[in-house]
Amino acid sequence: MEETLWNYIDGSLSPEEYSFVEKLVQENTGWKTKYAELLEVHQLMQNHIELEEPSLRFTQNVMEEISRLYIRPAAQSYINKNIIWGIAIFFLTTIVGLLGYAFGQVNWSQPTASDNINYNINALDWSKLFNSPYMNIFIMVNIVLGLMLLDMYLSKRKKKHA
Repeated sequence: MEETLWNYIDGSLSPEEYSFVEKLVQENTGWKTKYAELLEVHQLMQNHIELEEPSLRFTQNVMEEISRLYIRPAAQSYINKNIIWGIAIFFLTTIVGLLGYAFGQVNWSQPTASDNINYNINALDWSKLFNSPYMNIFIMVNIVLGLMLLDMYLSKRKKKHA
């Protein structure tokens, strides 16, 4: 009903529909009251609502305001390369330390037969690798360094958002 009345008010109905709706508005009280409400809303919208248009120099004004702001330089100038190198050295040192320790635990004096190589991964004694004091110290140092790195990252992030 509302949609039909809006089309009637806008004049977008065909002549047959227009005459049918006009007859309903004159004869039916429900249609008449709804038509009066919608016509009042339509008149209020036409009389009291003015569309705001931007000034002719709107785009130029916006671009001038942007040019006054500080524009960040390229990423190379504000990323600290020493931090990147420090992180890379930390990870490389960790990998080299683990490999060095693992190769240090290998018994190189035991002869092997090149044609009869049977490796059983379940037969390896992992407790020797992870129960040594050197490995425990190494893991603890890495955990402390990782927590320090996380703390530095979170404090910088907190300062940035504050």
